[in-house]
Amino acid sequence: MEAIEPQYGTAVLLVIAAAAVALLLILIIGLKLHAFVSLVLVSVVTAIAVGFDFGDIPDALMYGFADTIGSVALLVAFGVMLGRLLEVTGGAQVLADTLIARFGEKRAPLALGVASLIFGFPIFFDAGLVVFLPIILTVARRFGGSLLFYAFPAAGAFAAMHAISPPHPGPVAAATALDASVGVTLLVGVPVAVVSWYVGSYLVSRVLGGRVFVSLPDVVFGEVEEGKAPEEADAIDRMRQQPPSFGVVIVLLFIPFVLIGLNTVLDTLTQAGVLDVGLEWADFLMLLGVTPVALMITVIVAILVLGRPNASMARVSKIVDDALGPVCAIILITGAGGMFGGVLELSGIGAALSDSLSDLGISLILQAFVIATLLRVAQGSATVALTTTAGLVAGPVAAADLGDFKLTLLVIAIAAGATVLSHVNDSGFWLVSRFFGMSEATTLKTWTVMETTLGVSAFLVAWLLWGVF
Repeated sequence: MEAIEPQYGTAVLLVIAAAAVALLLILIIGLKLHAFVSLVLVSVVTAIAVGFDFGDIPDALMYGFADTIGSVALLVAFGVMLGRLLEVTGGAQVLADTLIARFGEKRAPLALGVASLIFGFPIFFDAGLVVFLPIILTVARRFGGSLLFYAFPAAGAFAAMHAISPPHPGPVAAATALDASVGVTLLVGVPVAVVSWYVGSYLVSRVLGGRVFVSLPDVVFGEVEEGKAPEEADAIDRMRQQPPSFGVVIVLLFIPFVLIGLNTVLDTLTQAGVLDVGLEWADFLMLLGVTPVALMITVIVAILVLGRPNASMARVSKIVDDALGPVCAIILITGAGGMFGGVLELSGIGAALSDSLSDLGISLILQAFVIATLLRVAQGSATVALTTTAGLVAGPVAAADLGDFKLTLLVIAIAAGATVLSHVNDSGFWLVSRFFGMSEATTLKTWTVMETTLGVSAFLVAWLLWGVF
Protein backbone atom coordinates (compact mmCIF):
# COMPACT_ATOMS: atom_id res chain seq x y z
CA MET A 1 0.00 0.00 0.00
CA GLU A 2 1.30 3.45 -0.91
CA ALA A 3 1.47 6.43 1.42
CA ILE A 4 -1.34 8.97 1.13
CA GLU A 5 -0.82 12.50 -0.11
CA PRO A 6 -0.35 14.56 3.06
CA GLN A 7 -3.28 16.90 3.74
CA TYR A 8 -1.37 18.91 6.31
CA GLY A 9 2.03 20.49 6.68
CA THR A 10 4.95 18.84 8.44
CA ALA A 11 4.30 20.68 11.70
CA VAL A 12 0.68 19.51 11.89
CA LEU A 13 1.62 15.92 11.02
CA LEU A 14 4.27 15.89 13.75
CA VAL A 15 1.75 17.25 16.26
CA ILE A 16 -0.67 14.46 15.29
CA ALA A 17 2.07 11.86 15.71
CA ALA A 18 3.08 13.26 19.10
CA ALA A 19 -0.55 13.38 20.23
CA ALA A 20 -1.06 9.77 19.10
CA VAL A 21 1.95 8.60 21.13
CA ALA A 22 0.76 10.60 24.15
CA LEU A 23 -2.75 9.11 23.87
CA LEU A 24 -1.31 5.62 23.65
CA LEU A 25 0.78 6.13 26.79
CA ILE A 26 -2.24 7.53 28.66
CA LEU A 27 -4.40 4.56 27.69
CA ILE A 28 -1.78 1.94 28.56
CA ILE A 29 0.04 3.44 31.53
CA GLY A 30 -2.60 5.77 32.96
CA LEU A 31 -5.87 3.92 32.32
CA LYS A 32 -4.31 0.40 32.26
CA LEU A 33 -6.15 -0.51 29.06
CA HIS A 34 -4.73 -3.64 27.43
CA ALA A 35 -1.82 -2.78 25.13
CA PHE A 36 -3.30 -4.65 22.14
CA VAL A 37 -6.63 -2.84 22.38
CA SER A 38 -4.88 0.49 22.94
CA LEU A 39 -2.59 0.10 19.92
CA VAL A 40 -5.43 -0.82 17.56
CA LEU A 41 -7.64 2.00 18.87
CA VAL A 42 -4.92 4.64 18.55
CA SER A 43 -3.99 3.36 15.08
CA VAL A 44 -7.60 3.88 13.93
CA VAL A 45 -7.81 7.34 15.52
CA THR A 46 -4.48 8.36 13.98
CA ALA A 47 -5.52 7.16 10.52
CA ILE A 48 -8.67 9.30 10.75
CA ALA A 49 -6.75 12.31 12.06
CA VAL A 50 -4.16 12.35 9.27
CA GLY A 51 -6.84 12.18 6.60
CA PHE A 52 -7.15 8.60 5.35
CA ASP A 53 -10.34 7.87 3.43
CA PHE A 54 -12.55 5.76 5.68
CA GLY A 55 -12.60 2.98 3.11
CA ASP A 56 -8.79 2.84 3.03
CA ILE A 57 -8.30 2.64 6.81
CA PRO A 58 -8.67 -1.17 7.07
CA ASP A 59 -5.95 -1.66 4.44
CA ALA A 60 -3.75 0.89 6.22
CA LEU A 61 -4.16 -0.99 9.50
CA MET A 62 -3.37 -4.34 7.88
CA TYR A 63 -0.30 -2.93 6.11
CA GLY A 64 1.80 -2.68 9.25
CA PHE A 65 0.05 -5.46 11.18
CA ALA A 66 0.37 -8.13 8.48
CA ASP A 67 3.95 -7.21 7.65
CA THR A 68 5.01 -7.38 11.29
CA ILE A 69 3.03 -10.38 12.45
CA GLY A 70 3.93 -12.31 9.31
CA SER A 71 7.59 -12.23 10.26
CA VAL A 72 7.21 -12.31 14.04
CA ALA A 73 4.61 -15.08 14.47
CA LEU A 74 6.60 -17.92 12.89
CA LEU A 75 9.84 -16.70 14.38
CA VAL A 76 8.49 -16.44 17.92
CA ALA A 77 6.56 -19.72 17.68
CA PHE A 78 9.53 -21.80 16.55
CA GLY A 79 11.83 -19.88 18.88
CA VAL A 80 9.83 -20.60 22.01
CA MET A 81 9.42 -24.25 21.02
CA LEU A 82 13.20 -24.53 20.81
CA GLY A 83 13.51 -22.60 24.07
CA ARG A 84 11.02 -24.92 25.76
CA LEU A 85 13.00 -28.00 24.77
CA LEU A 86 16.28 -26.42 25.90
CA GLU A 87 14.67 -25.46 29.19
CA VAL A 88 12.93 -28.69 30.18
CA THR A 89 15.78 -30.96 29.08
CA GLY A 90 18.38 -28.98 30.98
CA GLY A 91 20.16 -27.83 27.82
CA ALA A 92 19.90 -24.17 28.75
CA GLN A 93 21.29 -24.96 32.20
CA VAL A 94 24.21 -26.89 30.68
CA LEU A 95 25.11 -23.99 28.42
CA ALA A 96 24.73 -21.46 31.24
CA ASP A 97 26.88 -23.55 33.60
CA THR A 98 29.60 -23.90 30.98
CA LEU A 99 29.68 -20.18 30.18
CA ILE A 100 29.83 -19.31 33.87
CA ALA A 101 32.58 -21.88 34.51
CA ARG A 102 34.65 -20.38 31.68
CA PHE A 103 34.03 -16.70 32.43
CA GLY A 104 33.21 -16.73 36.14
CA GLU A 105 30.07 -15.65 37.98
CA LYS A 106 30.86 -11.93 37.88
CA ARG A 107 31.43 -12.05 34.13
CA ALA A 108 28.25 -13.96 33.30
CA PRO A 109 26.58 -10.89 31.70
CA LEU A 110 29.74 -10.24 29.69
CA ALA A 111 29.76 -13.87 28.55
CA LEU A 112 26.16 -13.59 27.37
CA GLY A 113 26.98 -10.40 25.51
CA VAL A 114 30.08 -11.79 23.79
CA ALA A 115 28.21 -14.93 22.74
CA SER A 116 25.38 -12.75 21.39
CA LEU A 117 27.85 -10.61 19.41
CA ILE A 118 29.18 -13.74 17.74
CA PHE A 119 25.75 -15.22 17.01
CA GLY A 120 24.41 -11.79 16.03
CA PHE A 121 26.81 -11.45 13.11
CA PRO A 122 24.47 -13.17 10.62
CA ILE A 123 21.26 -13.50 12.70
CA PHE A 124 18.62 -10.78 12.90
CA PHE A 125 17.92 -9.10 16.23
CA ASP A 126 14.56 -10.72 16.93
CA ALA A 127 15.66 -14.21 15.88
CA GLY A 128 18.80 -14.07 18.01
CA LEU A 129 16.87 -12.79 21.01
CA VAL A 130 14.33 -15.60 20.78
CA VAL A 131 16.99 -18.31 20.50
CA PHE A 132 19.05 -16.92 23.39
CA LEU A 133 16.09 -16.20 25.67
CA PRO A 134 16.20 -19.51 27.62
CA ILE A 135 19.94 -19.09 28.28
CA ILE A 136 19.41 -15.50 29.48
CA LEU A 137 16.61 -16.52 31.82
CA THR A 138 18.53 -19.54 33.14
CA VAL A 139 21.55 -17.42 34.06
CA ALA A 140 19.33 -14.74 35.62
CA ARG A 141 17.45 -17.35 37.64
CA ARG A 142 20.69 -18.81 38.99
CA PHE A 143 22.25 -15.56 40.22
CA GLY A 144 19.24 -13.38 40.94
CA GLY A 145 19.13 -9.61 40.85
CA SER A 146 17.54 -7.53 38.14
CA LEU A 147 16.95 -9.32 34.84
CA LEU A 148 18.45 -6.28 33.11
CA PHE A 149 21.95 -7.32 34.22
CA TYR A 150 21.72 -10.38 31.96
CA ALA A 151 19.12 -9.51 29.33
CA PHE A 152 20.41 -6.17 28.07
CA PRO A 153 24.03 -7.15 27.29
CA ALA A 154 22.68 -9.93 25.08
CA ALA A 155 19.81 -7.96 23.53
CA GLY A 156 22.08 -4.95 22.99
CA ALA A 157 24.65 -7.13 21.23
CA PHE A 158 22.06 -8.44 18.77
CA ALA A 159 20.76 -4.89 18.23
CA ALA A 160 24.24 -3.48 17.60
CA MET A 161 25.24 -6.13 15.06
CA HIS A 162 21.87 -5.96 13.30
CA ALA A 163 21.97 -2.17 12.93
CA ILE A 164 25.60 -1.46 12.11
CA SER A 165 27.34 -4.43 10.56
CA PRO A 166 26.91 -6.08 7.16
CA PRO A 167 25.76 -8.58 6.08
CA HIS A 168 22.56 -7.35 7.76
CA PRO A 169 20.22 -5.76 5.21
CA GLY A 170 20.02 -2.26 6.74
CA PRO A 171 23.69 -1.29 6.53
CA VAL A 172 24.04 -3.13 3.21
CA ALA A 173 21.13 -1.13 1.74
CA ALA A 174 22.57 2.14 3.06
CA ALA A 175 26.04 1.31 1.72
CA THR A 176 24.54 0.53 -1.68
CA ALA A 177 22.56 3.78 -1.75
CA LEU A 178 25.66 5.81 -0.89
CA ASP A 179 27.88 3.80 -3.27
CA ALA A 180 30.05 2.74 -0.34
CA SER A 181 32.05 -0.48 -0.29
CA VAL A 182 30.17 -3.23 1.56
CA GLY A 183 33.53 -4.84 2.38
CA VAL A 184 34.90 -1.70 3.99
CA THR A 185 31.58 -1.20 5.80
CA LEU A 186 31.96 -4.71 7.19
CA LEU A 187 35.57 -4.21 8.28
CA VAL A 188 34.81 -0.90 9.99
CA GLY A 189 31.27 -1.70 11.13
CA VAL A 190 32.11 -4.78 13.21
CA PRO A 191 34.64 -3.07 15.54
CA VAL A 192 32.39 0.01 15.81
CA ALA A 193 29.46 -2.27 16.72
CA VAL A 194 31.57 -3.99 19.40
CA VAL A 195 32.81 -0.71 20.91
CA SER A 196 29.35 0.89 20.88
CA TRP A 197 27.87 -2.27 22.42
CA TYR A 198 30.40 -2.29 25.25
CA VAL A 199 29.90 1.38 26.08
CA GLY A 200 26.26 1.93 25.17
CA SER A 201 24.82 -1.44 26.14
CA TYR A 202 27.01 -3.47 28.48
CA LEU A 203 28.18 -0.63 30.73
CA VAL A 204 24.78 1.06 30.63
CA SER A 205 23.08 -2.22 31.59
CA ARG A 206 25.22 -2.22 34.76
CA VAL A 207 23.73 1.16 35.68
CA LEU A 208 20.15 0.34 34.64
CA GLY A 209 20.23 -3.03 36.41
CA GLY A 210 21.34 -1.35 39.63
CA ARG A 211 18.56 1.22 39.48
CA VAL A 212 15.63 -0.74 38.07
CA PHE A 213 14.72 -4.18 39.36
CA VAL A 214 13.04 -6.40 36.77
CA SER A 215 12.04 -9.83 38.02
CA LEU A 216 11.96 -12.96 35.89
CA PRO A 217 8.76 -13.17 33.80
CA ASP A 218 6.20 -15.53 35.27
CA VAL A 219 5.66 -17.52 32.09
CA VAL A 220 7.48 -17.44 28.78
CA PHE A 221 7.90 -21.04 27.69
CA GLY A 222 4.91 -22.48 29.56
CA GLU A 223 4.50 -24.00 33.01
CA VAL A 224 6.75 -26.95 33.73
CA GLU A 225 5.78 -28.76 36.89
CA GLU A 226 2.43 -27.54 38.15
CA GLY A 227 -0.76 -28.90 36.68
CA LYS A 228 0.87 -31.59 34.56
CA ALA A 229 -0.48 -35.07 34.05
CA PRO A 230 1.67 -37.74 35.74
CA GLU A 231 2.82 -39.14 32.39
CA GLU A 232 3.96 -35.74 31.15
CA ALA A 233 5.66 -34.92 34.46
CA ASP A 234 7.52 -38.24 34.26
CA ALA A 235 8.64 -37.46 30.70
CA ILE A 236 9.99 -34.07 31.78
CA ASP A 237 11.71 -35.64 34.77
CA ARG A 238 13.43 -38.23 32.54
CA MET A 239 14.65 -35.48 30.23
CA ARG A 240 16.12 -33.51 33.11
CA GLN A 241 17.87 -36.56 34.53
CA GLN A 242 19.75 -37.00 31.25
CA PRO A 243 20.62 -33.45 30.12
CA PRO A 244 22.36 -33.01 26.77
CA SER A 245 26.06 -32.36 26.61
CA PHE A 246 27.49 -28.91 26.03
CA GLY A 247 28.53 -29.96 22.52
CA VAL A 248 24.99 -31.02 21.61
CA VAL A 249 23.56 -27.68 22.78
CA ILE A 250 26.20 -25.74 20.82
CA VAL A 251 25.45 -27.76 17.67
CA LEU A 252 21.75 -26.99 18.05
CA LEU A 253 22.43 -23.28 18.42
CA PHE A 254 24.81 -23.32 15.46
CA ILE A 255 22.21 -24.84 13.12
CA PRO A 256 20.25 -21.57 12.72
CA PHE A 257 23.52 -19.63 12.92
CA VAL A 258 24.98 -21.50 9.95
CA LEU A 259 21.78 -21.67 7.89
CA ILE A 260 20.85 -18.00 8.36
CA GLY A 261 24.46 -16.95 7.88
CA LEU A 262 24.64 -18.92 4.63
CA ASN A 263 21.44 -17.24 3.43
CA THR A 264 22.83 -13.81 4.28
CA VAL A 265 26.18 -14.42 2.57
CA LEU A 266 24.60 -15.83 -0.60
CA ASP A 267 22.11 -12.97 -0.76
CA THR A 268 24.91 -10.43 -0.36
CA LEU A 269 26.98 -12.11 -3.10
CA THR A 270 23.95 -12.14 -5.40
CA GLN A 271 23.19 -8.49 -4.76
CA ALA A 272 26.84 -7.63 -5.43
CA GLY A 273 26.76 -9.50 -8.75
CA VAL A 274 29.30 -12.14 -7.70
CA LEU A 275 26.65 -14.86 -8.13
CA ASP A 276 24.10 -14.95 -10.93
CA VAL A 277 20.48 -14.42 -10.02
CA GLY A 278 18.36 -17.58 -10.28
CA LEU A 279 20.97 -20.25 -9.51
CA GLU A 280 18.94 -23.23 -8.24
CA TRP A 281 21.49 -24.46 -5.72
CA ALA A 282 21.92 -20.96 -4.30
CA ASP A 283 18.16 -20.40 -4.11
CA PHE A 284 17.71 -23.74 -2.32
CA LEU A 285 20.40 -22.96 0.26
CA MET A 286 18.93 -19.49 0.73
CA LEU A 287 15.51 -21.07 1.34
CA LEU A 288 16.99 -23.22 4.11
CA GLY A 289 18.42 -20.06 5.65
CA VAL A 290 15.19 -18.05 5.70
CA THR A 291 14.75 -17.42 9.44
CA PRO A 292 11.46 -19.33 10.02
CA VAL A 293 12.69 -22.28 7.92
CA ALA A 294 16.05 -22.36 9.71
CA LEU A 295 14.32 -22.30 13.10
CA MET A 296 11.84 -25.00 12.00
CA ILE A 297 14.74 -27.27 11.00
CA THR A 298 16.40 -26.57 14.35
CA VAL A 299 13.21 -27.40 16.26
CA ILE A 300 12.85 -30.71 14.38
CA VAL A 301 16.45 -31.63 15.18
CA ALA A 302 15.93 -30.60 18.83
CA ILE A 303 12.82 -32.79 19.07
CA LEU A 304 14.76 -35.79 17.76
CA VAL A 305 17.91 -35.15 19.81
CA LEU A 306 16.55 -33.70 23.08
CA GLY A 307 12.99 -34.93 23.41
CA ARG A 308 12.47 -38.17 21.53
CA PRO A 309 15.08 -40.33 23.34
CA ASN A 310 13.25 -39.87 26.67
CA ALA A 311 9.60 -39.52 25.70
CA SER A 312 7.07 -40.43 23.04
CA MET A 313 6.45 -38.05 20.17
CA ALA A 314 3.00 -37.31 21.58
CA ARG A 315 4.52 -36.26 24.93
CA VAL A 316 7.16 -34.13 23.26
CA SER A 317 4.52 -32.46 21.11
CA LYS A 318 2.46 -31.68 24.20
CA ILE A 319 5.50 -30.18 25.92
CA VAL A 320 6.31 -27.82 23.06
CA ASP A 321 2.61 -27.06 22.57
CA ASP A 322 2.48 -25.65 26.11
CA ALA A 323 5.04 -23.06 25.08
CA LEU A 324 2.79 -21.53 22.41
CA GLY A 325 -0.05 -20.30 24.64
CA PRO A 326 1.92 -17.72 26.64
CA VAL A 327 3.37 -16.09 23.51
CA CYS A 328 0.06 -15.41 21.77
CA ALA A 329 -0.22 -12.05 23.54
CA ILE A 330 3.39 -11.23 22.61
CA ILE A 331 2.69 -11.91 18.93
CA LEU A 332 -0.54 -9.89 18.86
CA ILE A 333 0.88 -6.90 20.72
CA THR A 334 3.99 -6.86 18.55
CA GLY A 335 1.80 -6.99 15.45
CA ALA A 336 -0.33 -4.14 16.76
CA GLY A 337 2.84 -2.14 17.39
CA GLY A 338 3.71 -2.70 13.73
CA MET A 339 0.18 -1.56 12.83
CA PHE A 340 0.67 1.75 14.63
CA GLY A 341 4.07 2.27 13.02
CA GLY A 342 2.63 1.38 9.61
CA VAL A 343 -0.14 3.99 9.92
CA LEU A 344 2.46 6.62 10.82
CA GLU A 345 4.59 5.56 7.85
CA LEU A 346 1.70 5.67 5.37
CA SER A 347 0.45 8.98 6.74
CA GLY A 348 3.30 10.78 4.99
CA ILE A 349 4.92 11.99 8.20
CA GLY A 350 8.27 10.52 7.23
CA ALA A 351 8.19 11.96 3.71
CA ALA A 352 7.17 15.42 4.92
CA LEU A 353 9.88 15.38 7.57
CA SER A 354 12.46 14.20 5.06
CA ASP A 355 11.66 17.04 2.64
CA SER A 356 12.02 19.66 5.36
CA LEU A 357 15.32 18.25 6.64
CA SER A 358 17.10 17.52 3.37
CA ASP A 359 19.18 20.72 3.52
CA LEU A 360 20.15 21.51 7.11
CA GLY A 361 23.38 23.33 6.34
CA ILE A 362 25.47 21.17 8.70
CA SER A 363 28.21 18.59 8.17
CA LEU A 364 27.18 15.52 6.22
CA ILE A 365 27.76 13.06 9.04
CA LEU A 366 25.75 15.06 11.56
CA GLN A 367 23.02 15.70 9.00
CA ALA A 368 22.76 11.97 8.31
CA PHE A 369 22.48 11.15 12.01
CA VAL A 370 19.88 13.85 12.73
CA ILE A 371 17.65 12.93 9.78
CA ALA A 372 17.78 9.21 10.63
CA THR A 373 16.99 9.96 14.29
CA LEU A 374 13.98 12.15 13.51
CA LEU A 375 12.61 9.65 11.00
CA ARG A 376 13.08 6.84 13.53
CA VAL A 377 11.19 8.76 16.21
CA ALA A 378 8.43 9.85 13.85
CA GLN A 379 7.47 6.49 12.34
CA GLY A 380 9.21 3.79 14.40
CA SER A 381 10.76 1.58 11.75
CA ALA A 382 14.55 1.53 11.88
CA THR A 383 14.72 0.05 8.38
CA VAL A 384 12.56 2.82 6.89
CA ALA A 385 14.58 5.48 8.70
CA LEU A 386 17.85 3.96 7.50
CA THR A 387 16.93 3.50 3.84
CA THR A 388 15.08 6.82 3.57
CA THR A 389 17.97 8.76 5.09
CA ALA A 390 20.48 7.09 2.79
CA GLY A 391 18.39 8.10 -0.21
CA LEU A 392 18.06 11.70 1.04
CA VAL A 393 21.77 12.28 1.55
CA ALA A 394 22.93 10.29 -1.49
CA GLY A 395 23.02 13.40 -3.71
CA PRO A 396 25.13 15.61 -1.43
CA VAL A 397 27.35 12.62 -0.62
CA ALA A 398 28.01 11.95 -4.29
CA ALA A 399 28.83 15.63 -4.84
CA ALA A 400 31.30 15.56 -1.92
CA ASP A 401 33.36 12.84 -3.66
CA LEU A 402 34.27 11.01 -0.45
CA GLY A 403 36.49 7.95 -0.11
CA ASP A 404 35.26 4.53 0.97
CA PHE A 405 36.23 5.05 4.61
CA LYS A 406 34.18 8.23 5.06
CA LEU A 407 31.29 6.73 3.10
CA THR A 408 31.34 3.87 5.60
CA LEU A 409 31.28 6.32 8.50
CA LEU A 410 28.17 7.92 6.97
CA VAL A 411 26.51 4.49 6.81
CA ILE A 412 27.32 3.97 10.50
CA ALA A 413 25.98 7.42 11.40
CA ILE A 414 22.71 6.68 9.61
CA ALA A 415 22.45 3.27 11.33
CA ALA A 416 23.13 4.94 14.69
CA GLY A 417 20.33 7.44 14.16
CA ALA A 418 17.96 4.67 13.09
CA THR A 419 18.72 2.82 16.36
CA VAL A 420 18.05 5.47 19.01
CA LEU A 421 14.79 6.15 20.87
CA SER A 422 12.93 2.90 20.32
CA HIS A 423 9.45 3.57 21.71
CA VAL A 424 5.79 2.62 21.35
CA ASN A 425 5.62 2.88 17.55
CA ASP A 426 8.44 0.32 17.20
CA SER A 427 7.43 -3.36 17.09
CA GLY A 428 10.81 -4.28 18.63
CA PHE A 429 9.88 -2.24 21.71
CA TRP A 430 6.89 -4.50 22.32
CA LEU A 431 8.86 -7.68 21.65
CA VAL A 432 11.39 -6.75 24.34
CA SER A 433 8.71 -5.52 26.72
CA ARG A 434 6.74 -8.77 26.57
CA PHE A 435 9.65 -11.23 26.47
CA PHE A 436 11.22 -9.70 29.57
CA GLY A 437 7.92 -9.13 31.36
CA MET A 438 8.36 -5.35 31.65
CA SER A 439 5.63 -2.75 31.82
CA GLU A 440 5.52 -0.07 29.15
CA ALA A 441 6.81 2.57 31.59
CA THR A 442 9.72 0.34 32.64
CA THR A 443 10.56 -0.46 29.02
CA LEU A 444 10.71 3.27 28.23
CA LYS A 445 13.01 3.85 31.21
CA THR A 446 15.32 0.99 30.32
CA TRP A 447 15.17 -0.35 26.77
CA THR A 448 14.57 3.06 25.18
CA VAL A 449 17.48 4.48 27.18
CA MET A 450 19.80 1.62 26.26
CA GLU A 451 18.94 1.76 22.55
CA THR A 452 19.63 5.49 22.64
CA THR A 453 23.00 5.16 24.35
CA LEU A 454 23.88 2.37 21.91
CA GLY A 455 23.06 4.52 18.89
CA VAL A 456 24.73 7.64 20.29
CA SER A 457 27.88 5.65 21.12
CA ALA A 458 28.08 4.36 17.55
CA PHE A 459 27.60 7.87 16.18
CA LEU A 460 30.26 9.36 18.46
CA VAL A 461 32.79 6.74 17.33
CA ALA A 462 31.97 7.47 13.69
CA TRP A 463 32.11 11.25 14.27
CA LEU A 464 35.47 10.95 16.03
CA LEU A 465 36.91 8.89 13.15
CA TRP A 466 35.42 11.38 10.67
CA GLY A 467 37.30 14.22 12.35
CA VAL A 468 40.56 12.31 12.61
CA PHE A 469 40.67 10.96 9.06
